[in-house]
Amino acid sequence: MFRSHVLICGGTGCTSSGSLKIYEKLQEEINKNGLSQEVQVVKTGCFGLCANGPIMIVYPEGTFYSMVNVEDIPEIVSEHLLKGRIVTRLVYQETVEEDGIKSLNDTDFYKNQHRVALRNCGVINPECIDEYIGRDGYQALGKVLTEMTPAEVIQCILDSGLRGRGGGGFPTGRKWQLARNIVPNADQKYVCCNADEGDPGAFMDRSVLEGDPHVVLEAMAIAGYAIGATQGYIYVRAEYPIAVQRLEIAIKQAREYGLLGKNIFGTDFSFDIGLRLGAGAFVCGEETALMTSIEGNRGEPRPRPPFPAEKGLFQKPTILNNVETYANIPQIILKGADWFASMGTEKSKGTKVFALGGKIHNTGLVEVPMGTTLRTVIEEIGGGIPNGKKFKAAQTGGPSGGCIPAEHMDIAIDYDNLIAIGSMMGSGGLIVMDEDNCMVDIAKFFLEFTVDESCGKCTPCRIGTKRMYEILDKITKGKATLEDLDKLEALCYHVKANSLCGLGQTAPNPVLSTLRYFRDEYIAHIVEKRCPAGVCKDLLSYEIQADKCKGCTACARVCPAGAISGSVKNPHTIDKSKCLKCGACIEKCRFGAIIKK
Repeated sequence: MFRSHVLICGGTGCTSSGSLKIYEKLQEEINKNGLSQEVQVVKTGCFGLCANGPIMIVYPEGTFYSMVNVEDIPEIVSEHLLKGRIVTRLVYQETVEEDGIKSLNDTDFYKNQHRVALRNCGVINPECIDEYIGRDGYQALGKVLTEMTPAEVIQCILDSGLRGRGGGGFPTGRKWQLARNIVPNADQKYVCCNADEGDPGAFMDRSVLEGDPHVVLEAMAIAGYAIGATQGYIYVRAEYPIAVQRLEIAIKQAREYGLLGKNIFGTDFSFDIGLRLGAGAFVCGEETALMTSIEGNRGEPRPRPPFPAEKGLFQKPTILNNVETYANIPQIILKGADWFASMGTEKSKGTKVFALGGKIHNTGLVEVPMGTTLRTVIEEIGGGIPNGKKFKAAQTGGPSGGCIPAEHMDIAIDYDNLIAIGSMMGSGGLIVMDEDNCMVDIAKFFLEFTVDESCGKCTPCRIGTKRMYEILDKITKGKATLEDLDKLEALCYHVKANSLCGLGQTAPNPVLSTLRYFRDEYIAHIVEKRCPAGVCKDLLSYEIQADKCKGCTACARVCPAGAISGSVKNPHTIDKSKCLKCGACIEKCRFGAIIKK
């Protein structure tokens, strides 16, 4: 038995910040101080508070050290682990109180969260199956195989109200039911997992795979039993090396324990899982394109119907759910459908994981009950907007979603409410924007992404998104007319109605939502040739205010184009014909003499 456990985040975010070096140094210092029999160091998955990484937590105290450096480790070992004195200066400041250290669960970031899909992330060693089993792992699989019929499993998922967390929000139980009943006597059926997380700023599925890979394997085996499948495939992007490695370890361990393979739990049910790596094509997040890619072909979507429940992978009945959806399944089986349905709203049950990013203090991973307001997520959990700036909008659903303006900050987040205001849940990326963001530029950014990621199979998406991007580019350069704006809007609806798959059908959403709530910014770009947020370079100009300029020459010395002239101790001027609009002069000026307008 160890008297202390030190948990270090081994997720991608903290790993990129040097957590592996911290892990090695910690082991070295523990051995040096003769604590190897008393203190155990564990690499876990993501704790969620990514903005403060590298992160480590010392138990049983629950002391949360953030932004740890390798140089801090000797002090933490000698003071905390050896002498029992917490190194307060390195502790996450919100947990520090006059009379001691408060629980992490009482901080603003964690107290409004309810972890179901993320319950093991940051808690267990994801590379140790015994730790997963110690947290009720594989009990749900044992229960369904020994106590429940396939129909009862499907009914349980239906009663829970679980909807797909990959973006569409289709009822999970209904999908399973169709796959079981449409072709009941199929000689082969498949269970697939969509781990091809492609939205900019989204990392929910990656974190589950890195922190709790066995939950996905267990859920897929349960799904296989429910629909009558014996083979599963996890389609994961090759850009997730840590997730891929941990999945490979988990599959190997599950096979060794007899939890994958032949006659699981001594029953006549057999099920195995294979990995397939994607090359990073965004379109392969669409279910039929994903299955086409697994088959070894170029990832392009297929017309529907027939739907995958009838003809999916290798033309056999198939179900496809994403990582987060599967992560909820074992807990629903163990705790019951009513437990899950007690969380959330009438039509959107359970919790939702969001990847918070953009202009927000607490960048990271959060899981909240459906129905939580956007204000709670941004102001309380996220810590608000940095530098005293005003909240302007939040983009949900990535390139397929839309922006939510400040006027809707108090909306309860669920599938139907977001669609009603022109956005969508998507897989869970939530990008926060402040007053310095140009909404036309944001729409252009997402359209550029969509143009690059379109597979080109259907004309509306291949050509339509390109034409939309070209119009947006004209607007940001001040070269568009109001007729172009009308053409852009009409094109959005045409692409939305006529594209083959979800990528093209949802590609216009960022444009339509910004037109709906920020049309005045489009008008300013077109009519006034002005970018209100001061982002679009072609519409900007830099000026030096003579009454504030001290003639220090700092701006002139830093200008790469030689566009600034003036003598020492006299006001300087900018030659706008030479100015590159790089902003170097503003950054260098200590007197606030240079303005951008």
